[in-house]
Amino acid sequence: MFTTRPTLQGTFGMVSSTHWLASQAAMAVLEDGGNAYDAAVAGAFVLHVVEPHLNGPAGEVPILLAPAGGDVRVLCGQGVAPAGASVGHYRALGLALVPGTGPLAAAVPGAFDAWMLLLRDHGTKSPAEVLKYAIGYAEHGHPPVENVGATVESVRELFETEWTTSADVYLPGGQAPRPGEPFRNPALAATWRRLLAETAGAGDRESRIEAAREVWRSGFIAEALVRQSRRPTLDTSGEHHTGTLTAEDLAGWSAHYEAPVTHDWNGWTLCKAGPWSQGPAFLQQLALLPQELPPYGSAEYVHLLVEGCKLAMADREAWYGDAAEVPVAELLSREYNDQRRELVGERASLALRPGSPGGRTARLCRQIGAGANGEPGGSSMGAGEPTVARPAARTAPGEPRVGADGLTRGDTCHLDVVDRWGNMISATPSGGWLQSNPVVPELGFPLGTRLQMTWLEEGLPNSLTPGRRPRTTLTPSLALRDGVPVLAFGTPGGDQQDQWQLHFFLAVALRHTVRGGLDLQGAIDAPNWHNESFPSSFYPRGTRPGSVTVESRMPAEIVAALRDRGHDVTVGEPWSEGRLCAVARDPRTGILSAAANPRGMQGYAVGR
Repeated sequence: MFTTRPTLQGTFGMVSSTHWLASQAAMAVLEDGGNAYDAAVAGAFVLHVVEPHLNGPAGEVPILLAPAGGDVRVLCGQGVAPAGASVGHYRALGLALVPGTGPLAAAVPGAFDAWMLLLRDHGTKSPAEVLKYAIGYAEHGHPPVENVGATVESVRELFETEWTTSADVYLPGGQAPRPGEPFRNPALAATWRRLLAETAGAGDRESRIEAAREVWRSGFIAEALVRQSRRPTLDTSGEHHTGTLTAEDLAGWSAHYEAPVTHDWNGWTLCKAGPWSQGPAFLQQLALLPQELPPYGSAEYVHLLVEGCKLAMADREAWYGDAAEVPVAELLSREYNDQRRELVGERASLALRPGSPGGRTARLCRQIGAGANGEPGGSSMGAGEPTVARPAARTAPGEPRVGADGLTRGDTCHLDVVDRWGNMISATPSGGWLQSNPVVPELGFPLGTRLQMTWLEEGLPNSLTPGRRPRTTLTPSLALRDGVPVLAFGTPGGDQQDQWQLHFFLAVALRHTVRGGLDLQGAIDAPNWHNESFPSSFYPRGTRPGSVTVESRMPAEIVAALRDRGHDVTVGEPWSEGRLCAVARDPRTGILSAAANPRGMQGYAVGR
């Protein structure tokens, strides 16, 4: 079939990421003798520089890794709510939702420590060797993609009037970053140079990595992050608030390893992070599929996947989180999903219908509203993807406001690597966007806003709870055949991530191969879609019951058939759904392959 690019194949190493410079930096590490984990760390720090509107060092990252000959593990780089971040505290401030921006939305930063832990335990390179690429681009500049400047322009007034430390970095001389003109972040380069200088004498490679982790948790970086958290900051509530992050919060948290949640489907074993992520919803969608699927790409096929997604996401809303025990085994069981599958009818459902795993009674946040009783409700605002603030129309001169009518979108990155030894990794860095919080002037990057995904109501699995992780949408994937890792994949996209990934995976699993291997590029290029018939994970937590957004490349007769079934179909741009990345390894031959998303014209796969 025709594809926008070839599925790359080789035997040495393969990288796929959402930005070509990150892919090439990771490949340079492989060429320099590093393994997949060294390469991933280098690529991730480049992503912080070249996609600052999509991720940053003070954000978060879930990582799935499959060491050659070892077990698949999850490395959790999702920080917890600070000790002072309680429902009572936020309610006392008059808030019904955690703001979508500002220090009140900041969890303990998790990304940096996760990458350092990965480097220590599975890499071979030193911090200086993996950071040099990011330092170079931050210090000497890189040609920014269009969306960096567009994002800065969307928050220009906020930066110029309120978040002035962000203007210092992203509006130097009043000029937003422009494609084709080198953009620099000297403060970020100086941060990493100081970190390396302070840890250079710590001893061997592992000792230097541990010293770097300590600088982040209790040294000059931690001190600057805490100072920033205490600065009154205008957020999406329209008010100025200080955050809750303390030195004790930073010093007391570290990234850690967990076992993945898995599900077997048609000879494949799919691995995901636990229910503090969105990952099990992907597995539930697989479990909800019938034994016999309709023809691939047909209206019946799209309808089935959309309706199954609604059921899985309803269960996500009722049962997923880190503040209560989650009945994962029951949610993925055959008996439970056989019962749930019976709810899929010929017409599109407009109801939010969580199930009762193990006989439990579902409870939804009151903020969701009428959807708890199966009736359509909610608003379209903010549905589907992360939102970040920009000033709304002023009510009086000199009074910038940030409100629900002034929103721009944030998003995420993704990175996959496989090396010649068979090591494989899938990671989805996010948070700490340039438009999420003011830039910390001493560091060159902002705090994150992941706490906006929690509810300000006690007793829910995803209630804002000190010391517990917000339930995130970040959801990298690893797939095994006969117990051997063969495929790593993922995408940015908030609530859409496991919708786009499901269609991609089924396209890989159900369709033909190319050149003897998996047709990764064909599966990425296939017309995709998403629905927003459930509460968004991001402020202001909107929903669009019955909605389906499809690419205009989807045949008109399928669009018409979906509408006949009651779906509220929006036809989007021809290349607008998803930013998938993927790498694979054939364990029989050792052939490696990779592909990347053409949408947005910045994701690239490289390898040889």
